[in-house]
Amino acid sequence: MEIQELKALIKETMREVIQEERLRLCQILMPYISDEEQSELEAEFGSPSEGTDNEVVDMTDWVKYGNQISQKSN
Repeated sequence: MEIQELKALIKETMREVIQEERLRLCQILMPYISDEEQSELEAEFGSPSEGTDNEVVDMTDWVKYGNQISQKSN
């Protein structure tokens, strides 16, 4: 295995590890709420599904793919 191939492999592996750790940190920092608390919030403020699509931006792919928005067609 050549030096450049080894460097590329290490670089990709480090990216994967950092992404996994970033997601783990997000999960740790996200506050936990019980089902009862969630019901109270939905009763007071409404459910997120009650909003219109243009008010909400789905950031799932952005987080999942390392801060890059995927080029999917709707």
